[in-house]
Amino acid sequence: MVLELEALFVGNYMTAYPVSVLPDVSLPECISFMARRGIGNLIVSTDEGDPLGILTERDILKQIAEKNTLPNVDLKEILLTPFEKVSPNTSIQSAAELIISKKARLLVFADSNKLVGIITPSDLLRAFRKTYVAPVLDDVISKKVYHVGYDDSILDACKLMYEKRVGSVIVDGKNSEFGIFTERDLVFKVLNNRVNLDEAINLYSSFPLITTPDILANEAASIMAQHHIKRLVLRDQEKISGIVTVRDIIDAYQSKSPQIRNY
Repeated sequence: MVLELEALFVGNYMTAYPVSVLPDVSLPECISFMARRGIGNLIVSTDEGDPLGILTERDILKQIAEKNTLPNVDLKEILLTPFEKVSPNTSIQSAAELIISKKARLLVFADSNKLVGIITPSDLLRAFRKTYVAPVLDDVISKKVYHVGYDDSILDACKLMYEKRVGSVIVDGKNSEFGIFTERDLVFKVLNNRVNLDEAINLYSSFPLITTPDILANEAASIMAQHHIKRLVLRDQEKISGIVTVRDIIDAYQSKSPQIRNY
């Protein structure tokens, strides 16, 4: 069923009544919990249930890069990602604009003070795929792509990602690109399994590398949904031309003048 853009609301696409943890829970415990649940965001709340912030995969990467290990610290010692409040009646378009402009996560509140859900960029992407809107990606994709070697350590990759403020690096094999290592790979494959950060990155990256020629946002979103990925490598003939992320696609959709096409 294809919907008009104006007919999309946060309440129809949010994750309702998300779980939260207290700030005195340790970071390693939270990572195990996130991996078991398959989530990339964890709400941190007070005893009364008031949200303090959100633990994200990027926050975890920062801890690794700055301390060269996974520190056994409580969440109250970590600078969490801030959030913005929206209501179930907030439009998906407005939510997208807020995510991009504030660089924050979105929590859904009813009656201003009752937390009823969380809406992530992946949720927004699922909503936008229900429309006829097909924005171009030229102005939003990340054209600077960073590479690490097949035998480089996990820690070196983390430091590069943190330094360059990116969520992934391409892993090069002997003759071509082997795969991609992402923040999610770090949390789910490495930290959750207590892998030594000095180990080579090759066994813990996502492969084979999924690539596509330059495409529109709705097509990229469909490929991401099909393969359960959040980053798609773009290829111009035999050369990698950029990486499009879920956030990039959200940025394209919240543009005021997207290209429209029926599909």
